[in-house]
Amino acid sequence: MRIRDLSYWLFLMPVLVALILVVIAPLLLGVYYSFTDWNGISANGFVGFENYTALFQDERFLDSLWFTTKFSIVSIVLINVIGLSLALLVTAKLKTNKFMRTIFFMPNLIGGLILGFIWQFIFTKAFDGIGSLFGIESLQGWLSTSSTGFWGLVILMSWQMSGYIMVIYIAYLEGVSKELIEAAEIDGANVFQRFRHIVFPLVAPAFTVSMFLTLSNTFKLYDQNLSLTGGGPYDSTQMVAMDIFRTAFSRYDMAYAQAKAIIFFIIVAVIALLQVYVNKKREVEM
Repeated sequence: MRIRDLSYWLFLMPVLVALILVVIAPLLLGVYYSFTDWNGISANGFVGFENYTALFQDERFLDSLWFTTKFSIVSIVLINVIGLSLALLVTAKLKTNKFMRTIFFMPNLIGGLILGFIWQFIFTKAFDGIGSLFGIESLQGWLSTSSTGFWGLVILMSWQMSGYIMVIYIAYLEGVSKELIEAAEIDGANVFQRFRHIVFPLVAPAFTVSMFLTLSNTFKLYDQNLSLTGGGPYDSTQMVAMDIFRTAFSRYDMAYAQAKAIIFFIIVAVIALLQVYVNKKREVEM
């Protein structure tokens, strides 16, 4: 047993060291620096909760937090609905299933910055051309207002992540017993009844995983925000990650940016853990 315990910890040690150096140590140092006047090189004094009290009076940070929250809620709903719909489509008895799975998953393989520039071209050039050709004013001037910038980010994020979430739903849909579906069909249950009472409860764990992934990815979005709108116009589409980055590397207020990051981390962690708890409880009830 001693030899087994020793070998277990020897194999586990590289992972633990990496976790401590890359995650735990920077987090603890970040918490410490948020209570100082750290300028990125040295911390000259301890300022207590001054950085934290300042950020709750920072309208730019609060606006970016509210914008991020709205964006995350809409994106999470759309990504999961589209992902589940695609999963149901590609698990049907179609000859093109494998081809469609590849096509739907491909956007997730493209980098966020590249995607942002691609969709920027679509919104500013293609939409404007179509709007001018057919006289549709709503398609012209996309990304020039906060509302079109908001929906542009939602469309981009939904297009990128839906295929990835589709794969998660596929894994659970393929595990649904065909005997249960056939028995319900024999009893006279229609397609919607079979989905509501059999399929959906059995894929509930996939919903928990997908919710966690989409929530964490949408809240901490940065690269697509940078390349698509750049936070404009007038910082109206600036998300929290971009606000923190600009506070640190444009205004060089490192300690204040670190305080923002700590608060943002706490908010995302609480929401993510809460939704996992609620969804896990629903799984048991189902």
